[in-house]
Amino acid sequence: MPLLRVDVAVVGAGAAGVYAALVAAREGARVALVSRRPLDQSASYWAQGGIAAALAEGDSVADHIADTLAAGRGLGRPSAARVLCEESPDRVRDLQRLGVRFDADRHGELALGLEGGHSHRRVVHAGGSATGRRVTRQLSALAATHERIEVLEWTTASALWIADGRCVGVRAERRDDGSLLVLARGTILATGGAAALWARTTNPRGAIGAGMTLAHAAGAELADLEFQQFHPTALVGGERDGFLITEAIRGEGATLLDASGERFVDELAPRDEVALAVQRKLAEGPVYLDMRHVDPGRFPNIAEALAQSGLDPRRDLIPVAPAAHYTMGGVATDLDGRSSIPGLFAVGECACNGLHGANRLASNSLADCFVFGRRAALAAAAGPAPPPVTPPPPPPGPNPVPTPETREALWRLAGLERTPEGLRELAEDPFPLARLVARCALAREESRGAHLRVDHPTAKPELAGMHSIIRADGTHRFERWE
Repeated sequence: MPLLRVDVAVVGAGAAGVYAALVAAREGARVALVSRRPLDQSASYWAQGGIAAALAEGDSVADHIADTLAAGRGLGRPSAARVLCEESPDRVRDLQRLGVRFDADRHGELALGLEGGHSHRRVVHAGGSATGRRVTRQLSALAATHERIEVLEWTTASALWIADGRCVGVRAERRDDGSLLVLARGTILATGGAAALWARTTNPRGAIGAGMTLAHAAGAELADLEFQQFHPTALVGGERDGFLITEAIRGEGATLLDASGERFVDELAPRDEVALAVQRKLAEGPVYLDMRHVDPGRFPNIAEALAQSGLDPRRDLIPVAPAAHYTMGGVATDLDGRSSIPGLFAVGECACNGLHGANRLASNSLADCFVFGRRAALAAAAGPAPPPVTPPPPPPGPNPVPTPETREALWRLAGLERTPEGLRELAEDPFPLARLVARCALAREESRGAHLRVDHPTAKPELAGMHSIIRADGTHRFERWE
């Protein structure tokens, strides 16, 4: 089997992975960037939200921290929130130095947007709702031409390489050329979330928690899998069913209307509140997003998607319903991305360091990619060298792709509102990650943020700050992260 020796192996080429690769290479590390598709086809490419950073006059890091923890519903990790909010402004400036052009006002200053749960305008966009596209395109171009980064496109990680209790790299499968072993000081999982495990989702089909499956099979602990965020405004019907209509549009004045044309919710409340209000209102009839007073030119990719479904946002009300959108849980990590296995790191949506708590604050996700992507890259590059004698390679791991039946089961049994009977049924699903979601959701006998138990409709004070941990053997415990 061919062997590639590097300092850092990065699995996943979305925003977190590409930025981590660039940071590590900038520090002098040799990097292998493993991507199962071309660099410009990651889930980050489709991200419509911006990057949250306290950059405006009158805003502050303290206010950003407070908003993050409020959205997290008593489960957000204060130390993680402090790191993100303190470091995000510098990451925005670094992206500018790397050539990312953010939207500016007529005075040339950054144009800052307002989104749900934020007390100030602090969301930086690039190309309006095309932020993910603009940022990942620029970073991918830099990675593709960097002399210390070897980009392995059409290559899928099939197993983590463990030797003497330490991760020393990854086994990968190339689409047309067999298996490849990558030996590294540090291995960073940046494979994205698991929202496409649910039948109705805003995510690309590949967002199935593949990194979590890899990590769990290797013995790493996972955390907070019961917290799956459902976005309240995903398009219903037409060619682009499930297409995400960004929260930024509501920040610019769009409203949510019931079948009689009446507003029924504060459109800028945190997502868990808005999604649940929409879901319950759908029992009475359709729900519409009214963006007739919003300039569609500011959101060109949304206007294009709506046009493909025969809708004109300047004239038509847009039918919407919730869809699985963002995974708060993932591989359990510290604030430098370290997992429970030495040498293995995780960043971005496949990771869980407690930042988002029970409900992610809008546009903290891209900030998360860059803040913790940088920290993980520095820590991974500084790790000890792998053993001089090549350890035995691992066999391919479990298949991370769910069946359609599993996706329907997750939507039906672990959707916005959950019952113990449904979760016990899901705990018998043949797909391992679905079973782990069910175990976490069964163990948390309360309603908090994105996790709503109909038999336990309120939050329990004793579970505030307590994170769900799933061990390699599938057993569960609660743990407080300071």
